[in-house]
Amino acid sequence: MDIVSVRADGFRNLAGTLRAAPGLNVLWGDNGQGKTNWLEAIYLLATTKSFRSHQSQDFIAFGAKAAHLRAEIARRSAPVTLDLHLEAGRKTLFVNGKRAALSDYLGQLAVFAYGREALDVIRGEPSERRRFLDRGIVSLKPSYVQTLADYNRALKQKSALLRAAAERPDRRGWLDSLEDWNAQLAELGTRLHVERARYAEMLNARLDRGLFSPERMTARYLSSLELDPSVTAESFRAALTERLARRREAELAAGHALVGPHRDDLAILMDGRDVARFGSAGQQRSALLVLTLGQLALYRERCAEPPVFLLDDLDAELDARRITALLEYLQDKAQAFVTTTKPGLVRGPACRQALRAGRFVEDDDKGLDKLEKPLPEMEAPPCDLSCS
Repeated sequence: MDIVSVRADGFRNLAGTLRAAPGLNVLWGDNGQGKTNWLEAIYLLATTKSFRSHQSQDFIAFGAKAAHLRAEIARRSAPVTLDLHLEAGRKTLFVNGKRAALSDYLGQLAVFAYGREALDVIRGEPSERRRFLDRGIVSLKPSYVQTLADYNRALKQKSALLRAAAERPDRRGWLDSLEDWNAQLAELGTRLHVERARYAEMLNARLDRGLFSPERMTARYLSSLELDPSVTAESFRAALTERLARRREAELAAGHALVGPHRDDLAILMDGRDVARFGSAGQQRSALLVLTLGQLALYRERCAEPPVFLLDDLDAELDARRITALLEYLQDKAQAFVTTTKPGLVRGPACRQALRAGRFVEDDDKGLDKLEKPLPEMEAPPCDLSCS
């Protein structure tokens, strides 16, 4: 797939239309000119989520009541138009002009992003790594978002029950209600575990070891039940049901849920050592990049078309060696959008577009006339909507 254009109205400081080319697109300009905002707009259009903010109001330009984003996408079977309308506390989704449910919207545009915020996948809490896995699964299987929502809803209800029970002297009267929620969570939790463990295994097999560093990198799913990730669904369901029953008194006393895949993690290792604890800053960046490119490779293989890759602040996040290796790797593998204050770092064919105050402008007189001019608009290669 290829993004042909992205239009922004009332979104942060952006104005106008980003017209993209297949291959590498370089958005350059001084800090604060809107480069990251354009990547955020693309990511929002793909996932309905931001890699920076969780509040819809943050996206809306000062003085505006709403923001609107539109992407024109070339895919193998037919072109696709995505619209995302943002108001305070509300998002409305459209596919080809028709209002769409989240499960029908997701999967129309596959985007994988690397940037400073994404380093929380390596350095942050287990919840960040679970989200990383969940986003990857949704890219291959959009219906998974419903399973995830159902689990989180049941967990929220159980947690509310446990908090209420913790305030009462006699907690045994709450056991029947707790059993009902545990039965739901055992079923839904098994589905989450199966999908996450399977995705982590497929991802690990596609990590390009040695791409950015000589250390051997591995990713392994860690169940909080301490079971092997390859355990069957039936065995996992039985183990989860037994653990929930055994820990119910402890959960009632604690006032929150102690058992389930919401406590799982993803181990990210270099030469068998936890990269978050023992890796240098450069190794951590390399690890995240290899993981993200692994997701890209997995999507490309399973869905038979290239996704879109986003990299924010190229020169701040990667050294010259890694930049060269990354751009060589991406050739013919994905349409890419990178931002930088130094467009001269990117050699070879690329569509270079200058930004000032959220708008695209002609190259100015900073000696950049010696660089390659932006490529003319190109017809995107045909792509396919289906993904098994």
